Amino acid sequence: MRIETYNQVAQLYQGSKTGKTQKLYDNAAGRDEVTISRAGFDYQTAKQAVAEASDIREDKVAQLKARVESGNYRVDSGDFASKLLEKYNALRK
Repeated sequence: MRIETYNQVAQLYQGSKTGKTQKLYDNAAGRDEVTISRAGFDYQTAKQAVAEASDIREDKVAQLKARVESGNYRVDSGDFASKLLEKYNALRK
């Protein structure tokens, strides 16, 4: 067998390997996928619901507002003082 013939055959096979490899990369680029587990999906849904929820409880505010406006809202001075001291002591620690 002549070396020239061997080189020509080798060149044919190298050319087709490169083409196949290129095609695989081209096809793979369009097929990337991301799959989220059910637990991850539930977590994202809960996180979004909490983010959209209001920090103000409108029902409680309405009740207190009605009691203040009607004059029925009374604050126990002993409870107020104990809560005030509790907060003060917590800040000092």
